[in-house]
This record gives sequence, structure tokens and C-alpha cells, in this order.
Amino acid sequence: MNIKQYLDSTYLKTAEQAGLDDSENRKTAQQFIQEAIDEQFKLIMIRPEMVTLAKEMIVKAKSKVNVGTVIDFPEGNSPLEEKLKEANQAILDGADDLDFVCNYEAFKEGEIALVKEEIVECTRLGLEHHKIVKWIIEVAALDHQQIVQLSALIKNVVMSNFKEDFYSNVFVKSSTGFYKTENNLPNGATVPTIIMMLENACPLPIKAAGGVRTYEEAVEMIKLGVKRIGTSSAKAIANGEVSNSGY
Repeated sequence: MNIKQYLDSTYLKTAEQAGLDDSENRKTAQQFIQEAIDEQFKLIMIRPEMVTLAKEMIVKAKSKVNVGTVIDFPEGNSPLEEKLKEANQAILDGADDLDFVCNYEAFKEGEIALVKEEIVECTRLGLEHHKIVKWIIEVAALDHQQIVQLSALIKNVVMSNFKEDFYSNVFVKSSTGFYKTENNLPNGATVPTIIMMLENACPLPIKAAGGVRTYEEAVEMIKLGVKRIGTSSAKAIANGEVSNSGY
């Protein structure tokens, strides 16, 4: 198994979150990008302001690594117009994958029409530009019933509005990795949540993000059926080491 082709190596911290100045944080991002190139991971997941940097480095290296970025991260509660504006800029900057944070709080409050509209419009924008689209549902903010319902909602919206040829390009993704849980509970992918997502989002693919820290855990997720794994410890996982990273 070439596990590296399942790994979306991820660095999404702001300078403030990393405890660095802007220059140092940019250097850290560069290190992650270079590592993704050297290790031939599937993708480097980077903040929107770093997409141009990543694309330049990858092109210069003549690498096949894709560039992904997050949209409306990490809360997902911006108006649709803001989501589309940010996604448009990411497309112009050269992003290959667009990971949108679904407005899960609106979903929890019963604003289903709003959530459906953003799924349709943002997915359409991505697919029209030949991008991979992922919808982050933030499993730690949802109970089991809500995970089932939101996974199924995304599936039904996609199947109702787009041709079957596009289904494999629209993922449901577990987590941002930035959600604050109480009592140190998991804030990312767990086996039970991934199983719920797989069962209710099918035929859309699943990305397990957050909480996968070892090679064995990654293999377990792949055997369950996930197509991508988001992690800030891609090299450690690929090398069979144990990571103490939170994402």
C-alpha cells in the first residue's frame, strides 16, 4: 500500500497560533511544502495566503504534489458570498483542492435551506474549475444523529444537483482540527464517526482529518474506506512513527 498517496500533509496554523512571527511561520509552511515534495505526498494542505508559495515551490520542483486550502476556516459561518469570494481567490492562486467548512451551526439551528445553498453554489464553483471539493462537517461539534444527518444532507444535495461523474470529486471531511472540545475529548476523526460518515455519505468519498497519528491508525482508516487522511504528521505516519501532534 502506497500510504503516501492517501496523505494530505497539513499546516494550517496562523503565526499567532504557532507562537511565531509572520516570517517564521512562512518558513514553517515552506518546510511542510518541501517535505510534501520530497516525500511525494498526495497533497499539501495550506492556508489560503500560502497557496501561491506552495504552487511556486511545486512547479519549480516539477512535483506532482497537489495544493489544497481551506475556505471559511475554521468556523464556517461566513455568508455564502464570502465563501465564494475566498474560494475564487484560491482558484486564481492555483489551489487544486478546496476544503470548505460547512456552516454546521446553521445546520444545527435548522437553517437547512442556507446550508443546502452553500453546498450547491460552492461545489458548483469548484467543479466548474475542475477542483476537488471537500465539505468539513466538524464532527466534534455534532452528536451522532447530526453527523448522520449532515453527511446524508451533503450526499443528497450533491446527487440532486450534479452528475454522477462528479461524485468522486466531492468529499465529506471530518474535522478542521481546531475545534475546542471539553474534557480533552477527541476533536477529529474516530472510527465510530468515520463509519457513520461512510455509511451515510456514500457514494461520496470520505476524508478522515484530525486524530490519525500512527501508521496503524491510518491503515485502519483506509481499510474502513476513507480516500484521504489529513494530518500534520504525514512523514511520521509514513515512516511508521508515532506522532504527538494534535492533528
